[in-house]
Amino acid sequence: MPIRQFQAQRMHAPRDFQMISPEPVCVEIGAGKGKHALLFSAQNPEKKLIAIERTREKYLAMQKQHALEGQTNLQVIHADAMPWIVHALLPQQIQQFFILYPNPEPHNPAQRWLNMPFFEFLLSRLQVGGTVTLASNIPEYIAEAQQQLIDVWKLPFIKEVIPATSARTHFEIKYLERGELCQQLIISKPEGYTTRFDDFQPLQGQNSAQAMALTHDSQDAE
Repeated sequence: MPIRQFQAQRMHAPRDFQMISPEPVCVEIGAGKGKHALLFSAQNPEKKLIAIERTREKYLAMQKQHALEGQTNLQVIHADAMPWIVHALLPQQIQQFFILYPNPEPHNPAQRWLNMPFFEFLLSRLQVGGTVTLASNIPEYIAEAQQQLIDVWKLPFIKEVIPATSARTHFEIKYLERGELCQQLIISKPEGYTTRFDDFQPLQGQNSAQAMALTHDSQDAE
């Protein structure tokens, strides 16, 4: 089934949006209470990580723990990831994306990450040689994502079984303690890979109506 094109220009800016600096960064989507984000930023001081969480309660818990630990290479963001990514990220800016234990959307397969048109936009933000790490405790979710990578996205990947000693997120700890099989796909972007969004610049807080008005104003001024 072909994936329809994502309508990036329709994404409204997140509330209180602030543009980020253009240097290469890593991004965690759905960072929860920040366990992995805090661990990764502490273990990789040379990399900057932006951790995005939509749920206010979890975001506040992550913010509080970050204030205690004080990693200067971690930025926490309270926003829905899709509009934030469209407004904030430059093409090929991202070194790594982490999507760890996303909602499996059991009743809405179109909302699973590799089934969404948005995934093409996500890939346009990834550097050549960059990776997307997708982890799940649901074998069918991983199997479907793997098939999408082969059939639709045509991307190289490695599938790994996550060791029982891993403790990157609160969900991961819980699933592994219950003896569940946790797996991840590490998806790579090869040289020469193209998307329809490779030249799409971030909207930087401008909503489509505003952007169109600004365009008309500049044309009227000429």
